[in-house]
Amino acid sequence: MDFLRPASWEEALAAKAEHPTAVPIAGGTDVMVEINFDHRRPEYLLDLNRIGELSEWEVGQENVRLGASVPYSSIMEHLRAELPGLALASHTVASPQIRNRGGVGGNLGTASPAGDAHPALLAADCEVEAESVRGKRLIPIDAFYTGVKRNALEPDELIRAVHIKKADGPQQYSKVGTRNAMVIAVCAFGIALHPETRTVRTGIGSAAPTPIRAREAEEFLNAALEEGGFWENGKIITPSIAQQFATLASGACNPIDDVRGTAKYRRHAVGIMARRTLGWTWEQYRGAGRALEGAA
Repeated sequence: MDFLRPASWEEALAAKAEHPTAVPIAGGTDVMVEINFDHRRPEYLLDLNRIGELSEWEVGQENVRLGASVPYSSIMEHLRAELPGLALASHTVASPQIRNRGGVGGNLGTASPAGDAHPALLAADCEVEAESVRGKRLIPIDAFYTGVKRNALEPDELIRAVHIKKADGPQQYSKVGTRNAMVIAVCAFGIALHPETRTVRTGIGSAAPTPIRAREAEEFLNAALEEGGFWENGKIITPSIAQQFATLASGACNPIDDVRGTAKYRRHAVGIMARRTLGWTWEQYRGAGRALEGAA
């Protein structure tokens, strides 16, 4: 196994172009586990740790440009207001040591359906900035996951950053595991309210071959909230609406039985998480509305 250690982004792109099978490594929290257990033996490792810009972020007017190697601990500490769903997901990642090393770029590159960041990224809506010596492109998150541990990157491309929409409403994240820490998700659910567009987006992890959105559940809820005038009047969402949303979210899953849980349990748990996180986000939305009315 050869170890490539570029000193700049340009050198990294050149190395990836020359060695398309090279596996990028930054935090190493996924790659090194596979190597240590001899599940993977790449011909080349491409170390990106000398490229400082990958660990930087920029908060713009509408988006956050998050470098591929920004650690979860930094998201938790500095971007909780702008990316609340992703900050909550970051809290559930393994241990403090892993949160200090691992980043969103690694989750995206591995594209495991159990990756903790995926549901939050899908719910918030974002684009993945991929680049090669041929140029740069932005891949919508909805088009990024192409199969089990497969993504839309070309062999010569590297993930440089993720452009995530700043929260314009409450976001929540929930994860079920076999214990409280250092655990791979049995299933996970993310939800984000987008009051500016009067839409709701979701993300589901570890309950299908790829991270997915519960699109039918979103469409149902968007229509129900609009028809009932909920965005304007801030009424409590009725139990029947919440239950139908949960049922449709559960129906979006296509899970398997494995050592962490059964397919039946995963569907059930996703439905429970969908109903609960909807309740939590809507209460936050109603509370924010009442606070604004009081200030006026």
